[in-house]
Amino acid sequence: MQVDTTDVLCPITFVRIKVALDEMETGQMLTARINSGEPLKNLPRSAEEEGHKVLGITQNADGTYNLQIEKCG
Repeated sequence: MQVDTTDVLCPITFVRIKVALDEMETGQMLTARINSGEPLKNLPRSAEEEGHKVLGITQNADGTYNLQIEKCG
């Protein structure tokens, strides 16, 4: 599943990610397109605090990032 949060600000960025994760089954992967700055700093930590596994972060050519999360428990 994919979700794009580049058009909103924190904390709405995490709300979008949380809603997407809630719709998924355990073990599924989510790719979230996020901006640099506060989202890049906070979203991986927030996902882990919610009990999910951050698989990686890659930078895109346009300066955004892809945050890859595995839904756990």
